[in-house]
Amino acid sequence: MSLLRQQGPALAPSSPAPAEPLGVRAVGGKSGRRTSGLSARARHRGMGLLLIAPFTLLFLAFLVAPLAYAFWLSLRTSTLVGGDHFSWFANYKQTFTDPQFLSGVRRVVVFGVVQIPVMLVLALLGALIVDEVTSRLAKVFRMTLFMPYAVPAVIGALMWGFLYSPTFGPVNSLSHALGLGKVDLLSHGLMLTSLGNIVTWQWTGYNMIVLYAALQGLPREVYEAAKLDGAGQIQTALRIKIPMISSALVLTLMFTIIGTLQFFTEPRVLEPTASQVISPDYTPNLYAYNLAFQYSEFNYSAAISFSLGAVVFIGSYFFLFATRKRSGLK
Repeated sequence: MSLLRQQGPALAPSSPAPAEPLGVRAVGGKSGRRTSGLSARARHRGMGLLLIAPFTLLFLAFLVAPLAYAFWLSLRTSTLVGGDHFSWFANYKQTFTDPQFLSGVRRVVVFGVVQIPVMLVLALLGALIVDEVTSRLAKVFRMTLFMPYAVPAVIGALMWGFLYSPTFGPVNSLSHALGLGKVDLLSHGLMLTSLGNIVTWQWTGYNMIVLYAALQGLPREVYEAAKLDGAGQIQTALRIKIPMISSALVLTLMFTIIGTLQFFTEPRVLEPTASQVISPDYTPNLYAYNLAFQYSEFNYSAAISFSLGAVVFIGSYFFLFATRKRSGLK
């Protein structure tokens, strides 16, 4: 009793604190969570903008601004008599009626029709062989084919220009030693073949590595199932491997077409050696370069460059659109 009497005041119910209105507390808590959520989202957004700011500045400074300036140049015409004036799309109209530009386009198309299939077939064969062989020889073969891609295009063209030279090149000396007479690989009839050999030598390894990486991503269980069904290596390659890497094939084909339409480095390097064959308008890119930096026709050169870029973009889009169902690319 005495103990209860001593603890009595402590166990007595305390007077209730003034209750906070329920509505005010609920609204205050929700507002607090919303405020903290907005602040976190704003911080993330600000951090993202801060991280992409350097790339955005470089993109605008070194791609968008030069393109905008070049397009502005292509809409103007500058002559000694008429001065510099705004001519709208007159340069573009002249581009698509210029026989020198159209001649270069036809030459590049003929070059691509022959060279692109040869290079991609070689790259596909190399990728299938490397994928099939698992010994150390495969690594050596893969590195050997990929090595020309590591050589700068200018160096590769210079090296082949030395080999092709009709005066001091070893190919011509070997032809003489074998009694085959003079073989001028830089002549009119063999120039496209010689250029195609340089491009094939340099880019086959790159395309092979892309196709080999696609083959490495295929499930090995499919091969085992085909082997159990009695399929040989050639049947497995033709009916399983190649159809399953069709997206990679389409991708390499598209990159190769774009690179071919922008054909410039190899003819530019060989131009001094074979100046009677490689004219200033040998390819559209070479024509635009010579117009700008030899004849100072910057306006017309910009129009040719934009016209070629538009052809490449539209052609690539329609090519992807036509092959999207088969390749799986979007």
